[in-house]
Amino acid sequence: MRRKDREMPAEFGEQVADKCEWAVLSMIEEDGAPYCVPLTIVRDGNAIYFHTAKQGQKIHALRKNPKVCLACVGDTKRAAHEFTTEYESAIIRGIAEEVTEDAEKIRALRLLCERHTPTNMGAFDGAIAGSLFRTGVWKIQIQEISAKRKKLKQE
Repeated sequence: MRRKDREMPAEFGEQVADKCEWAVLSMIEEDGAPYCVPLTIVRDGNAIYFHTAKQGQKIHALRKNPKVCLACVGDTKRAAHEFTTEYESAIIRGIAEEVTEDAEKIRALRLLCERHTPTNMGAFDGAIAGSLFRTGVWKIQIQEISAKRKKLKQE
């Protein structure tokens, strides 16, 4: 990390992942080209879960090369009278693997829904019954987290 003065501990990076609205998953396609896609995520210990279709460009890339990088952005604030931004971010590197056991898929989907749509949990069981068979769930086993933050001077 170039700006060591902004470096934060891994625990801070976990907090950023836990509150980010979206994360961007980066991977490498079979031909070596980069590919990235925004996701909603949830962290559970040393794993990050996301849901997806069972087929597509992302799934093909993950099956060919499961090494991934996930960018998470937490709180931001633009300075009113400077050309700068207050921010917090985390970069997570890990190995992605498809979740195939129904019990783990349901647990991961419940965690995702509790985080992102908590007011709709009454409909969760019905939604699972109707769509579990066509919903893919993947988890990223976290290998490394780096985090940083910049705070603005008091305006």
